[in-house]
Amino acid sequence: MVLSVGFRSLRVWCLPLGAIVCLALVVLSYSKLRRDFVRLEAKVDGLTSGTGTLIDRGGSGWRGNDGDDDLVIIYNRVPKTASTTFMGLAYTLCETNDYHVIHVNVSRNSHVMSMADQARFARNVTEWIEMKPAIYHGHFAFVDFFKFGVNSNPVYINILRKPLDRLVSYYYFLRYGDDFRPYLVRSRAGDRMTFDQCVENEEADCAVENMWLQIPFFCGHSADCRIPGNSWALEAAKQNLIEKYMLVGLTEELEAFVTILESTLPRFFAGATKLYHSGNKSHLRKTATKFDPLPETVKKIQASVIWKMENEFYEFAAEQFHFLRKTSLATRNGAISNVGQKVFYEKIRPK
Repeated sequence: MVLSVGFRSLRVWCLPLGAIVCLALVVLSYSKLRRDFVRLEAKVDGLTSGTGTLIDRGGSGWRGNDGDDDLVIIYNRVPKTASTTFMGLAYTLCETNDYHVIHVNVSRNSHVMSMADQARFARNVTEWIEMKPAIYHGHFAFVDFFKFGVNSNPVYINILRKPLDRLVSYYYFLRYGDDFRPYLVRSRAGDRMTFDQCVENEEADCAVENMWLQIPFFCGHSADCRIPGNSWALEAAKQNLIEKYMLVGLTEELEAFVTILESTLPRFFAGATKLYHSGNKSHLRKTATKFDPLPETVKKIQASVIWKMENEFYEFAAEQFHFLRKTSLATRNGAISNVGQKVFYEKIRPK
């Protein structure tokens, strides 16, 4: 029989597999045709509008040029930096904007991969065509794809937080959990010791060595990256941030981070800023109970070499982000928006 599906005719051969199987084939074929049709519409509209890039398709999401469908973003998320809030936006938008989201689960909550796992990860991300375009996310250190000879590099993004704020948040998170999964009993549940008391008693959970996390995440998989207070690791992390990451935002300025991503990578993040302001996604996860440390506790932590190096890295990242924010965003009446296109092509010859 021949069915009319959208703008095409679809021939379906109903073999003795039964009507249900036949119907399933029709539905699957229709879904694929509809997806292709939406993409074709976007390309035609892009050409007729003179942009040749991306246009708003309303409820159909955003569709771009062929190259956009090959994009891969890697978000090697640092714990307790608003990463769950950000990924809530990504998961909500993935169906509308037609991309995949894949969580990378490293066993035993390790932040490092074996050499073989790094190679497999690099090849899978590059060659898993069926999943493109995609966002891969997980708690793991930077992986250098160039080292493994893959044909293309992904787009790296990340978010950083003031190092002491991150450590205090994680300390109380282990004891009280959060409002994202309040029913889950955390590993230190029942322990009422405050962070101040922990520091005073020199307990392991608040040791400054636990603050050595954001630098290793950017430094990568070299041995020196794991050595707390290693100056080479700090410089390597800075270099990777500049050379390997498209954008590194700040927990304290998450809205600006989302807005820059929306204007830079609309294939993934079209509608993200509006969704962020919708209320139910802007503060998705908060530690249930948390106490600010006393001034004497802060002073003691800040006297350590590890805090000074982690804070130097944070300030370095903040300087880069603020420069990008200044050149990419405008603030009017308290509202943040992108500055729009400022680069144009002209005097093209021959006509």
